[in-house]
Amino acid sequence: MNTENYYDILGVSEKATQDEIKKTYKKLAKEKHPDVGGSEEEFKKISVAYDILGDEQKRNQYDMSRQNPFGGGFPGFDEMFNMFNRGNRRQQVHSTVITVTVGTLESYLGKVKQLNFKRKSKCDPCNGTGGDKLVCHECGGSGNVIRQMGSGMFIQMVSMTCNTCRGSGKIIKNACHVCHGTGDKDEIKTIDIKLPHGIDDGQFVKVQGSGDFRNGVYGDLVVRVQITPENGFEKISNNLIYNKVLNLDEIQKDDFIVPHPDGDMSIKFPDTIDTSKALRVKNKGFKQQPQGDLVVNLILKFTRT
Repeated sequence: MNTENYYDILGVSEKATQDEIKKTYKKLAKEKHPDVGGSEEEFKKISVAYDILGDEQKRNQYDMSRQNPFGGGFPGFDEMFNMFNRGNRRQQVHSTVITVTVGTLESYLGKVKQLNFKRKSKCDPCNGTGGDKLVCHECGGSGNVIRQMGSGMFIQMVSMTCNTCRGSGKIIKNACHVCHGTGDKDEIKTIDIKLPHGIDDGQFVKVQGSGDFRNGVYGDLVVRVQITPENGFEKISNNLIYNKVLNLDEIQKDDFIVPHPDGDMSIKFPDTIDTSKALRVKNKGFKQQPQGDLVVNLILKFTRT
């Protein structure tokens, strides 16, 4: 029986437009993604809900089934959830998340950025095993144990991670003298990543195989971007903001120069200079959809004599 409401899961009204549903899903997916500490089960629920509501045909079928619950023809949430899991059945690789500061101009130019970060690497003496191991006597090597939940008529058998081996299926007999059984060591890793043009604050770049060494494999590195002002430039949405500081002599000229990342631009002063109003040059911002503008804030600075 379907006891879950897809609209409630996404937190949208039943009259929400497809654009509203898409925006809400993107926001929730970013907040609830397991790579940034979110719940994997909750993320899957959100994904299942969007798979239905984000498709106009599936949404219409879902709405009809809710109005006529005895008509059949639409799978319940549990079935959709299982279908989603089967469709995404692959070995889950752990992730290491780091935050990297990216300047506004670096974002615009899409530069190659060198990253230096601390991670766990494979211990060489034991080849990452941690030492000699035995099959866990508690779970028999499966890494999971079955526990009975509830009592009376409401009994449920649940598979849980084995506490003895912490899900690995094995326990250390003779620990490695270097890593003391962890199988890893600390190292400073250096990699280069190519930043896409217009990457924004809070977005992520994933680098496969550059994360921590855990359970015999290197996980993925997830780079969270933090955009910062650079050389007087800032990024607001797709607009490129430039803060131009002027003195009394400079405002007497006919024009001024903006060191735009695509090349210097000469901008003519308006007849009336009002520093409370920004100047705007169309389509000279970030080259994304919609095309951004260059916005110039005039800042007057001088010393009184």
